[in-house]
Parts: sequence; C-alpha cells; structure tokens
Amino acid sequence: MMQQRYTPVPNLLPYSRPMTELVVRRLLIDLEKPFERHWCDGDPFRTALFNALSMSFPVGEQFFIDAVRNAAKTLPPEQQAQFDAEVRGFVGQEATHRRIHGLFNAHLEKLGLVNHWAPRIQERMKLLDGTLPHHALAITAANEHFTAILAEWLLAHPEVFGNSEPRLQTMWLWHSAEEAEHKSTAFDVYQAIGGNHSWRITWFRRVTLIFVTDVLRQTVNNLHHDGTLWQWRTWKSAAHTLFGREGLVRKTVRPWRDYLRRDFHPSQQESDQSSQWLRTHSDVFTPVGASAKAPA
Repeated sequence: MMQQRYTPVPNLLPYSRPMTELVVRRLLIDLEKPFERHWCDGDPFRTALFNALSMSFPVGEQFFIDAVRNAAKTLPPEQQAQFDAEVRGFVGQEATHRRIHGLFNAHLEKLGLVNHWAPRIQERMKLLDGTLPHHALAITAANEHFTAILAEWLLAHPEVFGNSEPRLQTMWLWHSAEEAEHKSTAFDVYQAIGGNHSWRITWFRRVTLIFVTDVLRQTVNNLHHDGTLWQWRTWKSAAHTLFGREGLVRKTVRPWRDYLRRDFHPSQQESDQSSQWLRTHSDVFTPVGASAKAPA
C-alpha cells in the first residue's frame, strides 16, 4: 500500500509546547442494564448514527493507543520524558473509552445489530504493517480531529439527546469532553517525530473519505436491521440533524477545513465546552490520575 516515499522533516530544534494534563476518569454509570432500541429520544436516525460511531470505537481507540505509544517511543529520551505523562494520560482515557463502548456495543448485538465497520478497520490496519510509525500517527491525528469537532458539536448541542436516559447522555458527553481535552496529543507527537505536512494532509483526505463512507454505511445498515430505513421520520431527522441550522455537517465544515492549513494546530479551535462539562458533572466520574495504569 505504501509505495510513496516518506520524508520526515528534521527537527533542527527540539519540539516544545505546553503539556496537556490528561486525567483518567472512571465513569460512574451502570451499563449492565439494557436500554431501549431507540434509546436516543425515540429517534431512529440519531440512535442509528450514534450506534454506528460506537461500533467503531473499541477497535479504533486501540489503534490510536498503539499509534501514539509506538511513535512516542521513537523520540529522543529527553523528548520522551517531555511527552511521557501526557501520552500515559491519552492512553488511559482512550482505553477507558474502549472499555465503556465495548459494554455499550454488547447491548447493540443483543438488539440484533451487526457491526460491519470494525472488521473493515481491522483489515485496513493490516495494510500498515511494516510501515513507518508516521503513517499510523497521521491517521490517528486525522481521526482525532474528526472526533474532536464531533465532540465539541455534541457538547454545544446536548439537546440532540432529548429525553434519552441520563446514563447514556452522560456516557456520550463524558466521552466528548475527553476527546476535546486530548485532541492535540496525537498531532503534537506527529510534529515531534518530524511528521511532514504533505503526509498529514494526504492521510486527512483519505481518512475523510473513509470515515464518512463508513459511518454512513453502518448507519444505513443499522436502520435496515431496525426496520426504520424507509420511514419518513427517519429521513426528516437525518436532514435536521445533519443539515439543519445547527446541524452536524453545517457546523463542522469550517473546523474540518481548518485542518488543511499548514499553520493549523488543534488548540486553535479551543472551546470551554469540555472543561465546563467536566467541572459541572464531576459527580458522574472518579478521577484516577493522568499516570494511572491503563486498562489492558
């Protein structure tokens, strides 16, 4: 797959920037109890869309963990020390997301939904075997940008969950807050190992096409299994959720496009939604520390 030559950018000066404190949090919700088929406010489309995203998370989060951890090991010792605490925090947060969505997805299986997305991710991951860590990390940084802009949209529009069960709203908004919190980590490690702009943009464009195609395919598949694909309310909700005045697509096009700039950095899209949610909802999680051992 990787026939093009990768040319890293030499670091003439040590890559330096303020470290982000990433606290690993144990979410205090019960995901053993099953939930309704249309758990997202009784809306088939929004339920199917969020279910599709969740189906990709366990495999995807493990890929991100491996990419960041493996790339960080290639840094000189002094830079490894600079990134050590943040990388451990990133790994801990992503591992917790992987576990929580694994529990959530187990209920989706019981509802008869079939996860076609995760196997496709696993097959694509095999194509990266033997390539430089820059490629996996560029893919991770691109995906982290997607999850960050989605997360910030959700935090700004919690009304999309309507009257959903509080525990499920908590799960999605907690995940969103942490995604926004660690959105710079993969990007900064990529810069630190000499990742070049050309490959960052090449992978971002590829990831955009793959991500959008996969999330739509899995959402349609979920609706088909659910028997609601051709219902008018499904398409009405899709149009409003994606393309309404505050819709997901309309509100994320500009931050998506920002990634293409040569001088882009995730912190330029900083918002206080994440920290505000974490402060306001500190009763739904227990901090276990940035250096806590990540779940296996």
